[in-house]
Amino acid sequence: MSDSETDATSVGARLLELQAVDTDIAQLRLRRDRLPELEHLATASASLSDWEAERARLRARLDELERDVESAEEKAEELGAERTRLEAQLKTVIAPREAEALMHEIETVTGRRDEVELGEIAALEEQSEVDDRLTEHLAVEESLRNAARSADAALAAASGELDAELSGLETSRDQRRAAVDATALARYDRNRRSGVVAVGQLDGARCTGCHLDLSAAEIDDLRDDAARSGGLADCPNCGAIIVV
Repeated sequence: MSDSETDATSVGARLLELQAVDTDIAQLRLRRDRLPELEHLATASASLSDWEAERARLRARLDELERDVESAEEKAEELGAERTRLEAQLKTVIAPREAEALMHEIETVTGRRDEVELGEIAALEEQSEVDDRLTEHLAVEESLRNAARSADAALAAASGELDAELSGLETSRDQRRAAVDATALARYDRNRRSGVVAVGQLDGARCTGCHLDLSAAEIDDLRDDAARSGGLADCPNCGAIIVV
């Protein structure tokens, strides 16, 4: 085998080795993106987020009820003072019509105060119920946070192992890229960017890039192209670099 043939074989072998490493890297990244620990963490985080949202809702409702109770107390006090004033005024009235009007007003104020007090009682009852629900809700906080922490730690451990392996592969890829001449590497990168298999070989009459059989004429053309371009040619079907 001549030196030129040896060099061509060497370039093709290096490209195939580079593609093998790139394939391993892609598969490893896919594994990392599909780790079951990712789903476990997402589930635990979602549960914690839902819990926090419910806690915020319950606390907001308690604050709202507290304001309702305070407002009802103030309103009841105002109405009580109004009724006291009207009752005092009634004692000074002599005219029957005026007295009747005051009595009707007193009755109206009393009814409004009764409604306010009933609203306050309802708010107090709901306040007690919501407070009980919040107490029960807070009781599970630690278990949810522990689950989220455990899921995060499990993901960190699993991804850490893959990241270490990936780092080694990336170092190997850089070394292999440095060993390929610039022209061949540019063709290789162009194919990878286009989404096709970058490098293939002839397996009999079949391209290992697209797994399609080539005709005898196409194979002759490949060999002629390879002879002119350092042992490398392009598959007429898929465009992969064919190592001849």
